[in-house]
Amino acid sequence: MKLLASLNSNRSVSLSSFSSSSSSLVSVLSTVLDAGHARPASPSSGSSGAREHLLSLIKSCAHESHLRQIHARILRTRSLEEPIISLRFLSRAAFSPAGHVTYAARFFSQIRKPSLAEFNTMIRAYSRSDSPEEGLYLYREMRRLGERTDPLTSSFCIKSCTKMESLTGGRQIHGRIVRDGHQSDNLLLTALMDFYSVCYKGEEACAVFDEMPERDTVAWNVLISCYLRNRRTRDVLAVFDAMIGGECGCQPDDVTCLHVLQACTSLNVLEFGGKVHEYIEERGYGDAVKLRNSLITMYSRCGSMDKAFMVFKGMRVKNVVSWSALISGLAMNGKGREAIEAYLAMLRANVVPDDQTFTGVLSACSHSGLVDEGMLFFEGMSKDFKRTPNVHHYGCMVDLLGRAGLLDQAYELIMSMSSKPDSMIWRTLLGACRIHRHVALGERVLWHLTELKAQEAGDYVLLLNIYSSVGDWEKVTEVRKFMKETGIQTTPGCTTITLNGIVHEFTVDDVLHLRQNEIYTMLDEIGSQLKIAGYVPEISSELHNLSYEEKGYRLSYHSEKLAIAFGVLATPPGTTIRLANNLRICVDCHNFAKVLSSVYDRMVIIRDRSRLHHFQGGHCSCNDYW
Repeated sequence: MKLLASLNSNRSVSLSSFSSSSSSLVSVLSTVLDAGHARPASPSSGSSGAREHLLSLIKSCAHESHLRQIHARILRTRSLEEPIISLRFLSRAAFSPAGHVTYAARFFSQIRKPSLAEFNTMIRAYSRSDSPEEGLYLYREMRRLGERTDPLTSSFCIKSCTKMESLTGGRQIHGRIVRDGHQSDNLLLTALMDFYSVCYKGEEACAVFDEMPERDTVAWNVLISCYLRNRRTRDVLAVFDAMIGGECGCQPDDVTCLHVLQACTSLNVLEFGGKVHEYIEERGYGDAVKLRNSLITMYSRCGSMDKAFMVFKGMRVKNVVSWSALISGLAMNGKGREAIEAYLAMLRANVVPDDQTFTGVLSACSHSGLVDEGMLFFEGMSKDFKRTPNVHHYGCMVDLLGRAGLLDQAYELIMSMSSKPDSMIWRTLLGACRIHRHVALGERVLWHLTELKAQEAGDYVLLLNIYSSVGDWEKVTEVRKFMKETGIQTTPGCTTITLNGIVHEFTVDDVLHLRQNEIYTMLDEIGSQLKIAGYVPEISSELHNLSYEEKGYRLSYHSEKLAIAFGVLATPPGTTIRLANNLRICVDCHNFAKVLSSVYDRMVIIRDRSRLHHFQGGHCSCNDYW
């Protein structure tokens, strides 16, 4: 009977946080190896010189054939019974390019009485392989034989459970850790934290963190990773502030900075991202390519392409990720032509594009309406670079054709795909049907989504948009009734604005903000000024069958408008107002922001679900094409 019958392996897992501590584990393991856990050396093992020669051969082994020759020599000279030789060979067989975990297991089975270090080596090898469950079975066998275990044994078992996302298995190992008295080992507790984080058990991960006797930077990094994974993004910024302020007893490292930049990107907090950038430069991490690439992404996603380009330009080494980040940033900020120029410059620099590069280029063509250019790049992927388009590339092409009104061509492209189109492809086409009020095709696309059992609340909202745009209120009522009866809940619009390090969140008709009375007074004043300047509410953005006045009133208090009013109220004249919205900006809020940017002489930057809009002087960077 297997010990862990309920092991799950439904999803692939990233162990970046734990692997950052792997070097420490390796050094500890090396100490253990050298210390021995030794079996008595066989008297027939040979001279000290012969042993050193064999160890040298093991260390320099680079091919599987050499590994097998050394294996034969070990058996012939009875060196298998010499712990230092068997252990070094087992490690080489398990972890070097010349070896393989299956071969290592075969060698391990020949050791008459494996030491703790050899058991640990095999469990670690399994935890890094495609069969991590075998490490748990070996651990069970150790327990059955009464073999001693140590914190390293448990840490490798936890890593296996993390890879499989086996919550039951990990909790069983956790129980063993407590019973064995190993709960004061920091490396082990760090691995346990990462395990609970990967399994989306944030509270349990934090509980382990609280129990740690000492916390180093690696432990804080795992906590930050846990916050990111569990969408506690604001807590990441608080931890970074505490670390640089000396409250945590350790300083952020390059991994910390990568995580925090990811949080800044998610929250759209440009000012905090700039603070992280300054810290990176002060600590001498500035030449790290991964950090530079993350800075490009952060500045791009926060709408500051000038700073993103400065980071890119200052890089001594630019890899394909650097170029792709720049191209994608230009695309989402409405600079389609510049994105294409960057792509061509990349080719001139002899950097070979990858899938992400083409996603960025095709997205640039889509956002800027460059249909002919997009078709050429799409065809050139397979023709010139031998890359098969994936679902993201097809999605970009459907978006490109759909936005341009070529809906039938977009539908034909989907039907021509060699693989089955996913829900995102159909959802992209449904969005195009909304733009161009194509009722029949919109209904057909929703049928495809239903067939995939992938329909979401947003899909029905898009269909409501299509029906309301052509005045078919009977079908609007039918869809609303169906959504109510089936319990389909729509995602409420939410807009955030960050001022002085504080993230302010608004929803439609929001009454929770501490300054709500001032905000609504300011919004009414702004509305009066904009109407004088020619702003007229776009009532097509309201999906209920109401009078013109009622529709205008409902549109007045969208989350974007409340956030803009707060930005005008709380910042000096001329300050750029930066917002992030979880949904696609509606036409009315788009028009509102355009007119406000002229009347109040403000730059307004709004990041919605798919791109950034830069409003200035009564114009938007998207040229009303989004």
